[in-house]
Amino acid sequence: MPDSRAEREADLRTYYDNEAADRRDKHLPVARVQHRDAFIELLRRERRGSVVEVGTGPGRDLLAFRDAGLAVRGLDLAPASVELCRAEGLDVQVGSVLENPFGTGEFESAYTASTLLHVADADLDTALAELVRVTRPGSPIVIGVWGADETREQRWGKAAYGPPRFFALRSDADLQAALERHATIESFETWPDDETDLHYQWAILRTK
Repeated sequence: MPDSRAEREADLRTYYDNEAADRRDKHLPVARVQHRDAFIELLRRERRGSVVEVGTGPGRDLLAFRDAGLAVRGLDLAPASVELCRAEGLDVQVGSVLENPFGTGEFESAYTASTLLHVADADLDTALAELVRVTRPGSPIVIGVWGADETREQRWGKAAYGPPRFFALRSDADLQAALERHATIESFETWPDDETDLHYQWAILRTK
């Protein structure tokens, strides 16, 4: 397993560049769509007008935010995913979650789903701090990741797309401890995966 951030990100970039078009055509899991749409309703209730998504992939969630009337911007590591987003008229840049290019306090909310699980434990605080930095005080932030009963690192993926991806799977307790270092946890939910021993972790944070 590569030790350096550069190696991990290079492998992820290759994998998701090769998978981007196929991923665009896949439906998101029902539970994730339901939770995302509930977050959109929260933003409406609070009359928040902007959201940044970190780890947009081909833009499926970001399109839903835009269709809800929000001003949207995004960031993704894979250039092929960014191009697919731009083809839909979305304002998305190539970049790393660890080096967010947006301005301090630029957004009224933030969203990241199935992205921070590709960040090693040593870099997780940097990624979370960057999400908090680009949002305003009191902003809601969604964190969605796959987790496990016990924290572990592993690699997997389809060989057709490239090198196996790095995953940092965290227990509920370990993930919550990391999140609490940066923001207040307003809600934390999980739901199981039908095909693996993993479960999805969904947190709504509030910046301080």
